[in-house]
Amino acid sequence: MNDLKRNRNSLIYVVLLAFIAGGIGIYLSGDVPRKAEEVNSGGGFKAFAVGAMAAFLVKADRPAVPDLTFKDSSGAEIKLSKWQGRVVLLNLWATWCAPCRKEMPTLNEVQKQLGSKDFEVVALSVDRKGLDASAAFLKETGADALGLYIDETTTSLNLLQALGLPVTVLIDRKGREIGRLLGPAEWNSAEAVALMKAALAESP
Repeated sequence: MNDLKRNRNSLIYVVLLAFIAGGIGIYLSGDVPRKAEEVNSGGGFKAFAVGAMAAFLVKADRPAVPDLTFKDSSGAEIKLSKWQGRVVLLNLWATWCAPCRKEMPTLNEVQKQLGSKDFEVVALSVDRKGLDASAAFLKETGADALGLYIDETTTSLNLLQALGLPVTVLIDRKGREIGRLLGPAEWNSAEAVALMKAALAESP
């Protein structure tokens, strides 16, 4: 009798395990498939928010980036929409910002590595000291591959709702925000380069 009871209990235990395992298998296999539109709208970029890019905040709804107005190295007015059709890594910085100084060489390396007709690092100074001070900063940090752009009015900070400096925004070819990172980062790291290459791989 005891053997029969033990066998029956063992059978019930095995059946329960099989049931639980089956349920877990259904869950892991994705009972609710990931929708293609969620990936296309930015959700897929969350996979790149790791390592050096762990603080990168993905915007799943991809809001349009304001068409910022600023100046180039000659003092001529220019708009962000000039880069429409290209992937842009927009970085806001200032000469007095120590973290900006630390990350600037990594932004320069990214421009050297990926800069093309399809991609540009737009390093935008929001320093009130003017073009000369910003130009000197780029020279001091060895940022010889970056263009000089400046917004002395600091309006760009407000329009982008930036909470501090540096702030870096990854913009797709349609002028929409893929995501942003507040604070310094290693933009020449493997994770950062993978993130930007993913943006470049998207269809125009």
